[in-house]
Amino acid sequence: MNDFKRLYFIGIGGIGMSALARYFHHRGARVCGYDRSPSVLTAELEAQGIGVQFDGARSQAPADVDLVVITPAIPEHHPQLRFYREQGYAIKKRAELLGEVTESMFTIAVAGTHGKTTTSAMIAHILKRSPLDCTAFLGGICTNYASNFLAGPGNVAVVEADEYDRSFLHLRPNVAIITSTDADHLEIYGDAQAMQDAFVEFCGRIVDGGTLFMRHGLPIASRIGLPNSRTYAWCPRGSDYHARAIRMEGATCYFDVKSPVEYISDLALRMPGYHNIENAVAAVAVTQALGVSARLIRDALGSFRGVKRRFEFVCDSPELVFIDDYAHHPTELRALLGGVRAIYPRRKITLVFQPHLFSRTRDLAAGFAESLALADELILLDIYAAREEAIAGIDARWLLDQIPMRNRSHCTLEQLAQRLQSSELDVLVTAGAGDIGQQIDSLKAALTPCQFGSNSPSHAPS
Repeated sequence: MNDFKRLYFIGIGGIGMSALARYFHHRGARVCGYDRSPSVLTAELEAQGIGVQFDGARSQAPADVDLVVITPAIPEHHPQLRFYREQGYAIKKRAELLGEVTESMFTIAVAGTHGKTTTSAMIAHILKRSPLDCTAFLGGICTNYASNFLAGPGNVAVVEADEYDRSFLHLRPNVAIITSTDADHLEIYGDAQAMQDAFVEFCGRIVDGGTLFMRHGLPIASRIGLPNSRTYAWCPRGSDYHARAIRMEGATCYFDVKSPVEYISDLALRMPGYHNIENAVAAVAVTQALGVSARLIRDALGSFRGVKRRFEFVCDSPELVFIDDYAHHPTELRALLGGVRAIYPRRKITLVFQPHLFSRTRDLAAGFAESLALADELILLDIYAAREEAIAGIDARWLLDQIPMRNRSHCTLEQLAQRLQSSELDVLVTAGAGDIGQQIDSLKAALTPCQFGSNSPSHAPS
């Protein structure tokens, strides 16, 4: 597998695809690819010497490649994919290739419908600060390294295990973490039970003698018979690992972790929210089990700067706080807004949300209505279709009508900057997994307080 010297990625601008592209580029392979449109990520790949083209025509497909890598988001009728299939090229899905890359490595796989990106980034950062080190394939841009791929000299790999399209079933982890199993991707699984079944199957792929760390109280717990299984949570509730002595000062959380191995005190995390404390408890549990000392864990967590678009402070001035997040599921939105409210209990929170996928909006509408109502003001954008065709009757206004709040409205992404400029903003939160993330810099520039506010967030509550 590692003998591939010329690889072409169809959909190279995706977060998972780009991490693999960076891995092979790091190993000296010639890597290039296609993506639908330019982005910050494709520009970064090009700056590294990875060729990216934006013309998906059949005629633009390079012939001199050893392997074609695809993502599930690429339809079978894509002209370049059809060319490679007709010509008999070796073609692998991203998840299949990632499984082959990590097959001979000591693999730490973080799965779950929420929290896996932050948790895997925390684990990778702690290991990078320890003698173990690691190679990491992350589902977001880790701020400390400005990348979603971290190269390491040894045999340890940290992998974000994606449940979409059952991708994580290509992995054979030595250590697995499951952060959550809430219903999602029902367009793939059909129902919540089928998705739970996939997580159980994922647990069955842990190698003999491997270890599972699972958030306490998950519904699949009774179906897992692994002898080396541990639970964690942010609060005790009978879990093996949990946080104690929690206190929050602005956007920094301070806490201890009680574990079967060693009590670790005086941890500091510069990411707000109980959900991030829970992510940190999981990272502590895994790295402690691998032999990383309490001192190194404490120092590493204290220096962890988070992941792009995960409770990211875009700006923080006396006039305006602007936070951006990837949240696109009702549970994630509740955690996000709860974290914002904990820091700013007496300030008006305006949420701009871009729903992601027609099917997810339809299937989880009741949850969205409940979680979105936690904001003081809601601006709902049009649904980002991504890989889907529109579903009749399902649109942003349909969802808006179900949200039990008075201060709600609809807006297009193109109208958003002007709409925000004319609004009375106090704490602005943007959220969604679509192209809203590509508009953050332009929104920041359009909002005058951000241009002249502090560049170093104080995150002081008021």
